[in-house]
Amino acid sequence: MKSNLMTIGQVADHFGLPTHVLRHWESVGLLSPARVAGDRRRYTRDDLFRVASIVIAKQAGLPLPDIRTFLAARDPAARTDVLRRNHRALQARMAALRSALDLLEAGMNCSHEDITTCPNYRAHLAGAALAGADDRVICVPS
Repeated sequence: MKSNLMTIGQVADHFGLPTHVLRHWESVGLLSPARVAGDRRRYTRDDLFRVASIVIAKQAGLPLPDIRTFLAARDPAARTDVLRRNHRALQARMAALRSALDLLEAGMNCSHEDITTCPNYRAHLAGAALAGADDRVICVPS
């Protein structure tokens, strides 16, 4: 009967990761694959779900200590606390990315010779350009 256990190389290839990343995650307590003869790691289906959780949490910007806390938490309140904090940070990053995407789209739709003089483009930049200006006089060339 064929085993459904995977080697570190197979898991790394499956997720598009270098093997040293999986070793590092193991060293910081995020993974604990089974060991077989020769102290070789073998990953189960449960390990694959754990690796997928780590990969997605990393993509969301969670630091490894928060991922470890999230995955290890048996108390839903503790888990929710970590996730809520990171949820707010991810929402802020997504808003910044949305703003950057809007700016790029405004630039792609601009036919002005000098894009910085385009009213539509400037409207997208107004928040960043004028942030912190408060009471200072701002001279905007026409």
